[in-house]
Amino acid sequence: MDSEVLIEVTQLSRFYPGKRGIEDRNDHIIAVDNISFTLRRGEILGFLGPNGAGKSTTMKMLTGNLAPSQGRIKIAGIDLMDDPVAAKALVGYLPETPPLYKELTVDEYLYYCARLNRVARPALKQAVQLSKERCGLIEHGKRVINNLSKGYQQRVGIAQAIIHSPDIVILDEPTVGLDPIQMVEIRKLIKELGENHSVMLSSHILPEIQTVCDNVQIINQGKLVFSASIEQLNQQMNTLTLRMSCSAEVDIKQLEQLAGIQSIEQDNQSLLIQGQADQLNNHENQSAIINLSQQIIALAIDNHWGLYEIYPVKRTLEEIFMSLTCVEPDLAALDQGDTDD
Repeated sequence: MDSEVLIEVTQLSRFYPGKRGIEDRNDHIIAVDNISFTLRRGEILGFLGPNGAGKSTTMKMLTGNLAPSQGRIKIAGIDLMDDPVAAKALVGYLPETPPLYKELTVDEYLYYCARLNRVARPALKQAVQLSKERCGLIEHGKRVINNLSKGYQQRVGIAQAIIHSPDIVILDEPTVGLDPIQMVEIRKLIKELGENHSVMLSSHILPEIQTVCDNVQIINQGKLVFSASIEQLNQQMNTLTLRMSCSAEVDIKQLEQLAGIQSIEQDNQSLLIQGQADQLNNHENQSAIINLSQQIIALAIDNHWGLYEIYPVKRTLEEIFMSLTCVEPDLAALDQGDTDD
């Protein structure tokens, strides 16, 4: 993977005047609070957060649609404030509501977007054809956008974002409102985009981040509270807890005598066995849990407990998300998508 940094955000903030007006700096409403991060070529970065966390505000600043109150944004080394035209030319943007002219055909709309993005006249036809190919729209060029399904309208929105072959594609809630089949198709398209572009993806849908992205960032109340690769995130999901189910009665006192067990609790017909972390790193913890499970299996066999199930319990991404954002879970929003301020 090329290590070239395409987005460099340094101490970025955006605030709005409060009730006492713009002159009172102590009364500001802070939408984005001093965040810094980078996006490298070939990466797909997931940007996650609850409603009003600052996701859409950040994306609007990255695309030059909203001026930052403080901080700096560089696009492929170009300062967005110093040379906005050159910086914006390297970015393709799909806002949460695609900017479609639904009375136009797909071809008419894409030609229009290509001209807006200063694609040279000799290259217009090829640019439109390529964007249609990449977004699965070859058979739909003559169709009026308003007559397309929600999923295909979203594809048209993505096609306009990549019409000028930008280095960076920023997608704000690209699968919101789609049915499950359409979601899978759009996620596949995003993965393909990541092969030639750097992609920044905002989403409420937690499995989408795990499926599509290389790295994930969680923003809450305007602050970045988590930033890691998907591999590091998966490691954080590992725990030292085992779930054990047996057909016969288990002698818990014998289990408690095994080295490495911190606690045992009953959970319906199963036992939840918590191992001791001892402040080990993730790899050592996983070796410890494997060793502990082997001891438990041997003990169960010796005592004829009828062990039929034992497996490690993982934290879900939702649990990590909730622990970092400290908000009550809104399962409908997390699973189906929602709007962001």
